[in-house]
Amino acid sequence: MTPPRRKRREPKPPPPPRPPAPEPADGEAKPKNPERLYTVAGSEDGARAELDLVTLIVARDEPHLAASPEQAAVLRLCANPLSVAELSAYLNLPFSAMTVLITELITAELVQVRAPVVRRALPDRSLLEAVMHGLQRL
Repeated sequence: MTPPRRKRREPKPPPPPRPPAPEPADGEAKPKNPERLYTVAGSEDGARAELDLVTLIVARDEPHLAASPEQAAVLRLCANPLSVAELSAYLNLPFSAMTVLITELITAELVQVRAPVVRRALPDRSLLEAVMHGLQRL
């Protein structure tokens, strides 16, 4: 039986160098790359509501046909209250982009913002005493 013959692979030649970008004329500003935050959210001014990671977002309405895919996803996910951190994780967007996106939805009155549910640090003493007395009766 004859062993398989292998061909040596030749390294590929490097790609040709890219032409340099045109230099701006005097007085012109250099072109800026768009920020991901503004391309996803579509906001020009970058205004943001004061949101925390645990702030709850609830949808008030169904997504409209004119809504961006990200806005429609937020409205679908927020049928039940979700925190901004959960939305950020589900949509795989940074927190800063989520705040701008949610600010636009708040401005359009499509979502409602709720403060997170804060639990008391210590349980009520009367409840603990009632549980203790119930256990002693057993």
